[in-house]
Amino acid sequence: MNKSLPSIVLLFGAVAVFSCSNPEEKSIPDAEINAWFDAQYEELLLMSPLQLTTQGRKDKYDQIDDMSEAGEDQRLAWMEASVKEMKEKFPFESLSPEARVSYQLWEYQYEMEKSDVAFRRMNYVFNQMSGPHTLLPNMLINYHRVDESSDMEALINRYQETGRAISQLLERAQLQTAGGIRPPKFAYDYVIQQSKALLQGQPFTPEGPEAPLWKDALLKIEKLEKEDKITSEQAQSLQNKAKAALVEKLKPAYEELIAFLESELPSLEEKPTGVSRHELGNAYYAQKLKSSTTTELTADQIHQIGLDEVKRIQGEMLAIKDQVGFQGDLKEFFQFINSDPQFFYPDTDEGRQAYLDESTSFLDEIKTKLPQYFGILPKADLVVRRVEAFREQPGAPQHYSQGTPDGSRPGTYYVHLSDMKAMPKSTMEGVAYHEGNPGHHMQVAIAQELESVPKFRTQMNFNAYAEGWALYSEALAKEMGQYQNPYYDFGRLVNEIWRAIRLVVDTGIHSKGWTEADAIQYFTENSSIAPGAIQAEVRRYMVIPGQATGYKIGMLKIQELRKEAETELGDQFDIRRFHDRILGGGALPLDILEKEVKRWIEEEKVRAE
Repeated sequence: MNKSLPSIVLLFGAVAVFSCSNPEEKSIPDAEINAWFDAQYEELLLMSPLQLTTQGRKDKYDQIDDMSEAGEDQRLAWMEASVKEMKEKFPFESLSPEARVSYQLWEYQYEMEKSDVAFRRMNYVFNQMSGPHTLLPNMLINYHRVDESSDMEALINRYQETGRAISQLLERAQLQTAGGIRPPKFAYDYVIQQSKALLQGQPFTPEGPEAPLWKDALLKIEKLEKEDKITSEQAQSLQNKAKAALVEKLKPAYEELIAFLESELPSLEEKPTGVSRHELGNAYYAQKLKSSTTTELTADQIHQIGLDEVKRIQGEMLAIKDQVGFQGDLKEFFQFINSDPQFFYPDTDEGRQAYLDESTSFLDEIKTKLPQYFGILPKADLVVRRVEAFREQPGAPQHYSQGTPDGSRPGTYYVHLSDMKAMPKSTMEGVAYHEGNPGHHMQVAIAQELESVPKFRTQMNFNAYAEGWALYSEALAKEMGQYQNPYYDFGRLVNEIWRAIRLVVDTGIHSKGWTEADAIQYFTENSSIAPGAIQAEVRRYMVIPGQATGYKIGMLKIQELRKEAETELGDQFDIRRFHDRILGGGALPLDILEKEVKRWIEEEKVRAE
């Protein structure tokens, strides 16, 4: 999932009247503190032109964020002052339960960013998964909407600003290298390839088709001309300006980046272990686990949870193997699933379109069942798309990109389809529910549409909550009557064991000295995931330590909380109300989510009296 930014809903929660622990202390209405949060959040949001664009706003539309360490320090200093002001203005005991959650979240995000500062030169600036070298062009193509000529002028300025931002990030990568922190060699191999793809074709080279950014610029200018918003002369002028900005500002920055990356290749490890090989690596990894799981679980504890879950899920896999009458052991069944032609679409344009069409049909079908399981439903649309060619990777995981709060841009489920052998039909159904409904799209869209919480909460993202919910949604879809094909139900278990294996492999790589080969071997022996996807996955974990652990930890917590609610409430348990409680306050750290569900259970008991 690709979700990172805060929201723009201008509504406050209702005024709450309640007793305080100190009768002398005055209750503070929710509207008062929510108004303060909204004003503060607006200040914070204005520090990030890209976040504004992600939300569909055109403020600072011609700018790109300050990507320097100094810019990061400025933001953190602002957050520190904001938290201090909050504590002075709003005594915690004077707040309603809902306002206390907002208070804790505002402080929590500051404390986490403050803790990250000590390790900021350990995050690999450029990597194949989430590097800004592809993120920025993706933003310009897919998020920067051009409705008027002024929007195109702003985009042209952003081409220049992108050159500046890449140069700032390159400086950070050089500082990282000077400190002895280098990613695996494969990471820079990919980044070089991706960066060169952006500069391939016109106007950067005299021959070949239009490069991605140039093609996008021409289409946006052409649209303005067709809508009679500019003349042909103005269109030509905009084309000339866009070409100059791309060739004179953006291209040199990318060429400098490519030159640096290529100069680094001889110094990079071909067969690295995880971040524990770096000085402070163990402390850094502990911080990443805390951030990714929003728990205090150690690497050893997470590793063991993974081993236990792999064993449990394999038991369920054996039951389906026997159900379909396969003669052979589980490993042989994995090989069958991985190789039999019936489980793959052809590696053709028709096969790729068929994958997109069937995924869409699964999402259309489950959408009709949502009202039986949810009281709150998303208003925003969802579309299924293939990843753009310049950032597509064989076997790379599918992902979700959020839409705008106002619905002008739908949520998008993106699929990598360059290697159809890495995209089996069996796992396709579960992944659609994970990325779409009732998974990421539903959770993110509902959060963005909330009107009862401060704006910042409608856009918060906590890895374990968001990914845990999406993985929980894959299992929930079975309760909802999906996975009629037993092989697709097996694919659901493939997806789940995949996330359990992540707990074992991520901790193995970063805390137990596993190599890429060790991780691939464990993955291969315990799943039917395609070899190309396994390598892409392992390489993802190596450059983004800890992130992959949030999925299963989050799912297990949500399932644990549901079981507790079912036990405590008995016949009074309402699945729709439970789901509305999980989704109805936006993303939360798992410890806060647990407290909120326990509070809801007590409220439900009172309601039933």
